[in-house]
Amino acid sequence: MCGRFVQKGPGTLAKKLGAEPPTGLFPRYNVAPSQDVMIVRPVGTGREAVLARWGLVPAWTADPSLSLAPINARCETAESKPTFRDALRKRRCVLPAEGFFEWKRDGKRRQPFFIRRRDREPIYMAGVWECWRSPTDGKEFESTAVLTTQANELLKDLHDRMPVLLHPEGVDIWLDETVTNPKCFLPLFVPFPVDLLSVDAVSDRVNSVKHDDPTCIEVVHEPATTGSLFDD
Repeated sequence: MCGRFVQKGPGTLAKKLGAEPPTGLFPRYNVAPSQDVMIVRPVGTGREAVLARWGLVPAWTADPSLSLAPINARCETAESKPTFRDALRKRRCVLPAEGFFEWKRDGKRRQPFFIRRRDREPIYMAGVWECWRSPTDGKEFESTAVLTTQANELLKDLHDRMPVLLHPEGVDIWLDETVTNPKCFLPLFVPFPVDLLSVDAVSDRVNSVKHDDPTCIEVVHEPATTGSLFDD
């Protein structure tokens, strides 16, 4: 799955995808569900970078407070799920990042790991987005979810799922609005190559959403002994 990730250089991340970053962004080292994240999506003949709430709220939901707001969508079933089906065809986006976190369970202990590209190039997570409009006052907000696929051999010891990570040419296909048949995306839904990724144990400060600074991605050599993924 994908439950936390890093957007420490949002301006650079947006520009690498051919979009201008929205104003007011700052480095994020511990992006968590329900928070605003930067997504890049097609607009006209180009692309735009905007903020969206992480946790998808379908447009047809009567009350967003009652929505489960999933942060992930399984690529194998997204086409058949009402929550994701329409967005998969019409509202696709990319969530660029420097990397994402996963945790290894050992009893009550949660050791965080930071997964990123070996060459330190950005990762591009395939996503979908939605716009919910209030039926009472017309106010809108946009939300997003990350697609996941089976974990590769490097990550399966941490979790059986990982984000769908796109190569640059895959980004072009994913963001092509003329492509509406979900079957066209099947070649993109394969686990990312093992040799292109690195996995490092990092500080357990990332376990708390209160911590959002460079120490969250500091590599450690001794496993964490305290902390939970759901610390607050």
